[in-house]
Amino acid sequence: MPRSPTPSTPPTPPTPPTPLTHFDAQGQAHMVDVAAKAPTHRVARATGVIRMQPATFALVQAGQAKKGDVIAVARIAAIQGAKRTADLVPLCHPLPITRVAVDFELDAQACSVRCSAQVETVGRTGVEMEALTAVQVGLLTVYDMLKAADRGMVMEGIRVLQKSGGKSGDWVAA
Repeated sequence: MPRSPTPSTPPTPPTPPTPLTHFDAQGQAHMVDVAAKAPTHRVARATGVIRMQPATFALVQAGQAKKGDVIAVARIAAIQGAKRTADLVPLCHPLPITRVAVDFELDAQACSVRCSAQVETVGRTGVEMEALTAVQVGLLTVYDMLKAADRGMVMEGIRVLQKSGGKSGDWVAA
């Protein structure tokens, strides 16, 4: 016996895109004015991975890279990267960062190193860019320290995992 069609609800129309805040009404790039925003505790977490050849991964795991302790140097570089974000990204505000925590996770099966960073401030704008910069600079440092052994390393999956604080509230990646 044929089934009767189930009633379907009309699709929800897409929500209009949020206006881009780094452009004025004439389309000119500008730094967003955050003076009227209240300072709040803001936190952002980001992550990313660098994949490498098994022999290169073994150097990291054994702490035998020619340039020294890859993870220790990359951790310091990531922290420094978070602190220098406004120098690198033209429209970022310089922020009084109150905390940067960077972790590295070695995955022997995938021959990869995951960098995760959490950045905090009490301020008028978020620290997502600082967390992303910390991760990217940490991974770039891993690359720099190992490039003599493996120029084919690949950085991927660099993204914000979550942010909290501010007018837009909390957000967590799917």
